[in-house]
Amino acid sequence: MCPSSTTLSSRKQRIAQHFAHATHYEQHARIQQQVCQQLLTRIMDTTPAQVLEVGAGSGQLTRLLKTQLTTQAWHINELTEAARPTLRELLPDATLYIGDAETMDLSADYDLIISANAIQWFDNPLSFVTQSAAQLNTGGQLLFSTFTPNNFLQIKTLLGQGLHYPSILEWQQTLNDAGLTDIELHTERFELHFDSPYAVLKHMKLTGVSTNTPDAPFVWNKARLARFIEDYWAAFGQQNTANNDCVPLTYEVLIISAKKP
Repeated sequence: MCPSSTTLSSRKQRIAQHFAHATHYEQHARIQQQVCQQLLTRIMDTTPAQVLEVGAGSGQLTRLLKTQLTTQAWHINELTEAARPTLRELLPDATLYIGDAETMDLSADYDLIISANAIQWFDNPLSFVTQSAAQLNTGGQLLFSTFTPNNFLQIKTLLGQGLHYPSILEWQQTLNDAGLTDIELHTERFELHFDSPYAVLKHMKLTGVSTNTPDAPFVWNKARLARFIEDYWAAFGQQNTANNDCVPLTYEVLIISAKKP
């Protein structure tokens, strides 16, 4: 079964294009994989009757959920049609919602709504909490990961580019306003090291992220790239344990869990 797809806004179309080009996502999304593993450890009930995963992407979390959960009905959302074959192969009997999770009807009466590394792409990420609270059954769990304003801080510092990430206080207030309980907010920082600033840009592209964000298009040219590389080395250059020059890229993850009373 597959409900009708929604028409994507121009912004969401640009997001879809970024990820369509990330054909080797699974090989390079190491941090995202670790986050998926952490989400699994926070699932309260491993036998939920109805599960909704939002923003399944390449199925990185879906594969893990399939082995972790015993459920009567899977409901999987993803932005574009490109993911359909993979998700259908993983869960042949799942209900697939292909389209924009912010605007399409994702049904209701779920015991678990879960999402990994996707909500930050919403036009209004905080709305995911309110939306989910209305879709959960009593006693149901909302569990998802996103990122804090410190995510990719090197890129933001040098370019002033990047997604807007709500603060932890904003998430806390929204969760409270939605009437959810047993609220847990956990942050964790990861720092990857690369042999050059150019390698940082390549890593971001391979994981579906771009300095040319859907919110503020950014056009590279030869001079701008050269200046970026020079500034990155000057501001963040360091040496690794082997005494080789390298530069860091910071991920700061926020994992949120809450329950509907």
